[in-house]
Amino acid sequence: MSNVPKMFGSLVFNDTVMQERLPKEIYLALKETRECGKPLEPKVADVVANAMKEWALEKGATHFTHWFQPMTGITAEKHDSFISPISGGKVLMEFSGKELIKGEPDASSFPSGGLRATFEARGYTAWDPTSDAFIKGNSLCIPTAFCSYGGEALDKKTPLLRSMDAINKQALRILRLFGNTTAKRVITTVGPEQEYFLIDKSMYEKRKDLVYTGRTLFGAKPPKGQEMEDHYFGVIKPRVAAFMAELDEELWKLGILAKTEHNEAAPSQHELAPLYTTSNIATDHNQLIMEIMKKVANRHNLTCLLHEKPFEGINGSGKHNNWSLSTDTGENLLEPGDSPRQNAQFLLFLCAIIKAVDEHQDLLRISVASAGNDHRLGADEAPPAIISIFLGDELTEILKSIEDGTPYEQKDKVFMEIGTDILPRFPKDTTDRNRTSPFAFTGNKFEFRSVGSTASIACPNMMLNTIVADVLEEFADRLEKAKDFKSELNKVIKETIHNHKRIIFNGNNYSPEWVAEAERRGLLNLRSTVDALPYYIKEENVKLLSKHHVLSKTEIYARYDIELENYYKQIHIEALTMLDMIKKDILPATAAYEKDLAETICRKKEIGISAGFEEDLLKKLSSYSEKLYDEAEKLESDVENAPANATTYDLAYYYRNTVFEQMEATRKPADLIESLVGSKYWPYPTYGDLLFSVI
Repeated sequence: MSNVPKMFGSLVFNDTVMQERLPKEIYLALKETRECGKPLEPKVADVVANAMKEWALEKGATHFTHWFQPMTGITAEKHDSFISPISGGKVLMEFSGKELIKGEPDASSFPSGGLRATFEARGYTAWDPTSDAFIKGNSLCIPTAFCSYGGEALDKKTPLLRSMDAINKQALRILRLFGNTTAKRVITTVGPEQEYFLIDKSMYEKRKDLVYTGRTLFGAKPPKGQEMEDHYFGVIKPRVAAFMAELDEELWKLGILAKTEHNEAAPSQHELAPLYTTSNIATDHNQLIMEIMKKVANRHNLTCLLHEKPFEGINGSGKHNNWSLSTDTGENLLEPGDSPRQNAQFLLFLCAIIKAVDEHQDLLRISVASAGNDHRLGADEAPPAIISIFLGDELTEILKSIEDGTPYEQKDKVFMEIGTDILPRFPKDTTDRNRTSPFAFTGNKFEFRSVGSTASIACPNMMLNTIVADVLEEFADRLEKAKDFKSELNKVIKETIHNHKRIIFNGNNYSPEWVAEAERRGLLNLRSTVDALPYYIKEENVKLLSKHHVLSKTEIYARYDIELENYYKQIHIEALTMLDMIKKDILPATAAYEKDLAETICRKKEIGISAGFEEDLLKKLSSYSEKLYDEAEKLESDVENAPANATTYDLAYYYRNTVFEQMEATRKPADLIESLVGSKYWPYPTYGDLLFSVI
């Protein structure tokens, strides 16, 4: 058994290592930078860099890299060795403060949304001292931000850091009004639950669609799916257990608080949940989790699928983003306490979130928009595209009593009766989660359940931080000017509840009645990415994000273009993959089976034996294959006729409403053919093979 406490964080240049290896004055200066945002002096950076290098060399590292998160949604790194030549054909191992603080990777091939021309290749990486450096392979990885020559953010992390500053500034103003003078910083904390599938690597390699697109483009329904509900929280199979054990060790070495793992609802689907940490570190950790999941799976002859919808008709994967607010002194600002009705500070922060979510449904929807997530949202396995808040009965009743000006009677705790004296009684959780809600209060945090499994959590948390910061600023402006703080506070809370209660819904978000009710309430229902993204560049959203210095107008328009481009490129790749599979594999396999059927029919007729079922089967296959061929021809034509010189929005719209729709039509006859063709002819592992082969 490994010594977990000794192993944990062993590959991280963390606070403990810094205290041991840095002179006291250097450590304190770096601590001021990390905790208070003070500029780092060059002499401090030089000492830190040397200590990092010596530590990394002891751990076997030979290189260093600025590790950053461009708009591709995955991480990027360029590795340089520590070597520096000296006389006599020798080398020294060197690493300077300048190299620590800034790098200059070629930025020409990263998405920029027009922030720089292709020939302007220069980009800069800037050290994020609030995130610890770590060892990966033989390299010292330094978490960094990534920006253009003009200083515009080319990454997902920089806006997140800016949004953390924005919410810290406004939340501190609120705390000061309540007499809190000890807190120096308010931190947004996140615990993102990661869902994923594990399938046999050899089968993955035989599926072009999985290799090229991350999801199956064809697949007939297997005899068994998830209808028996026997996989969720079931016994973990030996190969999966071995994968999980190694994954835990790899993550613990990197200081990642991997805590909970279990089987999810669908066959071969699983989940990993870490403990909470600050938003930027949680973002770094989640990127590492996804990367390491794939590497560890490969070592176990498995493949980890992170796509939101790898299999049609089987639950997809999300990433539940558990978000809260805490002070540097350890106070959770979303902790209701024993009597939420009397906890005015909690109620004010709660109202700020309610108002923010109601007023900025569009920005939250944008933050989870992608081609992959479009398959999942609203599919009765994930929240709908309609944003709403679940509060639970008790909090909802408390808010109603405040709005109505009526007293609220604290309810006695209701205990769960289990039906036997042997087992202990325990109180019911009055804020128990609603699995159908996109944004649910779960005791002392909000669970944003709409985030897709492949997504970086940087954007959802950047949006959350910013919209809440904006409302907190409005509240602080009003309360700071009030002659009677308590009276004005009551007005703010009461008005907010009255004006924004439409966003609160505790019922079944999957029901068609909710869709109609949400429309009656005036809530947005942005069903696809193409529907959602134009809201990014609405004037009021540009003003909001710019006001808090989270994204400039230029950066917003760049992201709008990048997201639209990513969307139609993904569908384009899927369409080409589908055509390749049909032409090279599915139709030839079907023809081979039809040929053998035809020969069998002829031989039977020659000797006077009935060939009724073969003839019937051949007619069906012939009809379906003709249909598949015709639909594939139309799909190919649709791809070829994509509008030239169109805007990114027009292309995304075309691919969503023409190419994607035709892909759906093309799939249907292929899946019917699969259900009829003999298994020795079918060119790919089936859904049954993929979902039930890992034991």
